[in-house]
Amino acid sequence: MEFGNVKVEWLGHAGFMIKGEKVIYIDPFKIGNTHEHADIVLITHSHYDHCSLEDLRKIVRDGTFIVMPADAQSKITKIDKKVEMKLVEPGDSVDFGIKIEVHPAYNIGKNFHPKNEGWVGYVVKIGNLVFYHAGDTDVIPEMSKLTGYGKKGNEFIALLPVGGKFTMNADEAVEAAKIIKPSIAIPMHYGEFIGTSEDAKKFVELCKSHGINAVILEKKH
Repeated sequence: MEFGNVKVEWLGHAGFMIKGEKVIYIDPFKIGNTHEHADIVLITHSHYDHCSLEDLRKIVRDGTFIVMPADAQSKITKIDKKVEMKLVEPGDSVDFGIKIEVHPAYNIGKNFHPKNEGWVGYVVKIGNLVFYHAGDTDVIPEMSKLTGYGKKGNEFIALLPVGGKFTMNADEAVEAAKIIKPSIAIPMHYGEFIGTSEDAKKFVELCKSHGINAVILEKKH
């Protein structure tokens, strides 16, 4: 999917590549061998399907910036490249010529992703484009702080998990979309372990019934 000179690709599961002047990956997992080198990698948390050394080794190079919560550091130090590590927690922001804000991601009423772990989602700002990758999360009160990103002429693209059990399901993800009011909502975190394409389709249909533009991205290998 393209927004002017910026392209976003779904890599499957919770993985995305955002390519403009810089190449940004978020949670790459089970990707192919032909992907471009990363300038920046964003890791939401240390679970193996979000912080995969096998996949990171395919895309990082000397000088790649890797942004992550502290508990992912022990994995990243095993990469045999001279990467630049930046440890973050909710509320932080970093600027690599592209501004990145760090937002909380956690479960409510289940223990797969406890709030006290400090795991995260990210907001990536590229010109008037704003991408929100929610991470592994339920609908949480802090999402109300994201509402303003779709204003002031911004294109606000929300990448929301829909698979259920470990994250929001399709119905809950629609509630999140209603809170944050994106220009476009894109489902993720399905088709690998839990959740199917039917969950993604349900999410899109429900979003549209509430006047929210939503699309399913074709997986790029």
